[in-house]
Formats: sequence, C-alpha cells, structure tokens
Amino acid sequence: MDEYYVEIALTVAKRSTCVRNKVGAVIVRDNHILTTGYNGAPRGLAHCLDIGCLRNAQNIPSGTMHEKCRAVHAEQNAIIQAALHGIQTSGSTLYCTHQPCILCTKMIINAGIKNIIYLNAYPDPDSMAFFEEAGVTVKQYIQKTD
Repeated sequence: MDEYYVEIALTVAKRSTCVRNKVGAVIVRDNHILTTGYNGAPRGLAHCLDIGCLRNAQNIPSGTMHEKCRAVHAEQNAIIQAALHGIQTSGSTLYCTHQPCILCTKMIINAGIKNIIYLNAYPDPDSMAFFEEAGVTVKQYIQKTD
C-alpha cells in the first residue's frame, strides 16, 4: 500500500506553486485518505510562480530560515484541511514526497500522526530527533526500479 499512497503524494505535488520544491502530502488512516496538501501560498495570496521566490531572491539555503518562505508546506496544508473539515488525524500515517522540516514535524506530532513515510531526504536532522523523542515512526520509501 505504501507505493499507492506515495504515488498519490507525487500526483498531489504537481499542484504545488513553489519554484524550489514540488511537495505533496497525503494523510491516511485505516487505508482511507483523510486529506491531501501541497506547498503553496496562503489562500488568496499571490503564488511564487507568479511573483517569484523570496528565498531565492535573498539566497537563503534550503533547510534554513523556514519563516522566510511564502508557502504553506504540504504537510501543514494537509493538517489544516483536516482541521477545516473536522477530520481527526490521531493515529494516522502521513505520506510525503519529502522528509518533513522541523516546523512541519512539530505540527505532525501535535496532530497525533504516528507514522511518516517520505520519499526524498531533506537536510533537517532536528526533525528526525523530534520524531524519535515523540515516538513517531519514520521511514524513507525507496521507489522500485523497473
């Protein structure tokens, strides 16, 4: 089943409006998709694809100064969608195209998500330490080659 949900996360990522990384997330419980999310500007605000990337303009390296990003991260958007629609995320699994950053990690822990399966590594070792301390299972999904 992991392959199925990772593929869905990759499809969701295609909606991303970030010029640096196309990220998609899917929250699943009991083999049912609860919500999805992709990275993009907050509702009603201009997207980086349209106005440019603040982080690129300021030469901010990946994995640092997350607060300078205009986008709401995919994991955050998936959790926000659950909150907006009254969907409980406790005990769920989050499938993501990228390892969550520390900001998303804290939200994931507080949302009660218990498992993370990600495709691409991200330069944020603090997030992995937080997940371990919180008892969240994290594993990198390795795509099968044909």
